[in-house]
Amino acid sequence: MIQTKRVYEKPSKDDGFRVLVDRLWPRGLTKEKAQVDLWMKEIAPSDELRKWFHHEQGNWSEFEKRYKTELKKKKELLGQFGKLQKEHATVTLLYGSKDEKQNQAVVLSEILKGKK
Repeated sequence: MIQTKRVYEKPSKDDGFRVLVDRLWPRGLTKEKAQVDLWMKEIAPSDELRKWFHHEQGNWSEFEKRYKTELKKKKELLGQFGKLQKEHATVTLLYGSKDEKQNQAVVLSEILKGKK
């Protein structure tokens, strides 16, 4: 099972294997408190895309499109999630954004689940 969760939320046993999918480490959060099992910053949107979306107020549908294009070039990294899913019943994609519906973890989750 793949699920998403804000990294600032309290870790839970139900999270299973916790993977941070942000390019930057979450502000003000220690490694001990975050309890991240794996930090895959390479799977995160490029700095250019991240800045465009957050700082220039890009729109969500265009962000999704651009991020999916970037992910097509990261097949090896996407393949690592297949291995993680075989090894762990639950894999939780962690993100720092305050927006629970419009962030890279949501897009990544949909791709990993085969929905998009």
